[in-house]
Amino acid sequence: MNAPALEEQPAASTAPAADKAALGHTRAFTSLAPGYWPEVPPEQWNDWKWQLKNRVTSLAQLEQHLVLTPNERAGVLVAGSKLSLAVTPHFFNLIERDNPDCPIRRQVVPRFEESLTTPFEMADPCGEDSHMPVPGLVHRYPDRVLFLVTDRCASYCRYCTRSRVVSGAGEQELHTNFEEALHYIETHPEVRDVLLSGGDPLLFSDDKLEGLLSRLRAIEHVEFIRIGSRVPIFLPQRITPALCAMLQKYHPLWMSVHVNHPRELTLEVKAALERLANSGVPLGNQSVLLRGVNDNAETMRALIHKLLRCRVRPYYLYQLDLIKGSSHLQVPVSKGIEIIEGLRGHTTGYAIPQYVIDAPGGGGKVPVNPNYLIYHDQEKVVIRNYEGRVFEYPEPAVSAP
Repeated sequence: MNAPALEEQPAASTAPAADKAALGHTRAFTSLAPGYWPEVPPEQWNDWKWQLKNRVTSLAQLEQHLVLTPNERAGVLVAGSKLSLAVTPHFFNLIERDNPDCPIRRQVVPRFEESLTTPFEMADPCGEDSHMPVPGLVHRYPDRVLFLVTDRCASYCRYCTRSRVVSGAGEQELHTNFEEALHYIETHPEVRDVLLSGGDPLLFSDDKLEGLLSRLRAIEHVEFIRIGSRVPIFLPQRITPALCAMLQKYHPLWMSVHVNHPRELTLEVKAALERLANSGVPLGNQSVLLRGVNDNAETMRALIHKLLRCRVRPYYLYQLDLIKGSSHLQVPVSKGIEIIEGLRGHTTGYAIPQYVIDAPGGGGKVPVNPNYLIYHDQEKVVIRNYEGRVFEYPEPAVSAP
């Protein structure tokens, strides 16, 4: 793999000495292009359509670049029956050749455990199918809808909540009816917020995406639009000046990106996120808590600090949904609470994501926090701070009517 072309200096670390080298690497913004593709000229490498056309999608391509374990090789052989294999060259360059425990590798290289299902796992853990009044539109919360506009992504996360419909390999197919969905939104004035997701909406051409945004913006009661996308991370070349100029016409427009590990934030990704921010698009990040990827406070702290440097606010830390074949990536809820406890008071409050569990079966997002409330009655509240110190706060007297 080629040496990094560009690199920012890492920030100082408070981690133990043995961990400083690794953490320094995660805190630096590094460019690894062209990495495993040394023969590719820059004009091709920086073309998002070239990146999509040259994704790693087969066992032979994986073995050309990586030393696979028997577990991974078996996982690739069965992947086609659940969720397709696809990794953009940009993201693939972050994978360590000889390390099966590489946190990037665990997210996108199939493992045999994906074919194993526990009794608690589900095809549709968030209960989206049962809240779909028209094909492709989920109306689970009173004032907002989830619009599933495509079943394709730039790369496929092995823990995908919608693996039942995404990539074309799952047990269902996504048949979104755009006209019915738009008519439903038009005739339901309580819908003030539309989230475009899928799959990944930013795989649409500029013209196709603008056509959809213009239809939604013409609906008077739709106050703002959100886009959920991992394209800025998997495929930063897609975030072109032309795309940003088009998005700028449809404000208020928000975007949620998905970064799980600080190494995912390369120089190219940072530049893409900055282009979006400079175009007035507020950015929030949604991470998923994954075993062997980000299940410790030090890694999560490095991630959220790096996100803020990219002008992205950490928004959610998700407990992994109970998707079929995900048990090898599950992390105990107690660990998630421990991580939040390790952040609160030890970093900028603005940087701390809300830890949530999407209640299985369609119950919606439920916040989960460390217990800082010790006692509460009509006279006082007893609380503790991040240091464990205890304080009393008097309850105000309630006057009789």
